[in-house]
Amino acid sequence: MKTTELETKSAGYYAFAAARDARMRNIVESSHYSDKQKITADRMALALELVYWAKGIHINYRKKFIAVKVDRAQVKDRTSLKLLEADYETLGYKKSASAQGITYHIPKA
Repeated sequence: MKTTELETKSAGYYAFAAARDARMRNIVESSHYSDKQKITADRMALALELVYWAKGIHINYRKKFIAVKVDRAQVKDRTSLKLLEADYETLGYKKSASAQGITYHIPKA
């Protein structure tokens, strides 16, 4: 699976306000997705728990896609990860990496 490298920076002093704003946007945007799409994101998060050691796995609903973020990821099962990513690539999902972790993007249908 092709990985896009991102150079994101920390919110620093404004981290609390940024987190609060992101949580509210997540609640608003989740209402624009069907139950089937939400279940797909939940299944992806559960599958990623099996192949990564991580601080946490978070689902974020955005305007054009659902982002499943693996926070501070370390691979624990490479063979299963390759199989998962092959399936995700055939489904049209994308992967991006940054200093904070790895994010998988599920496009809005």
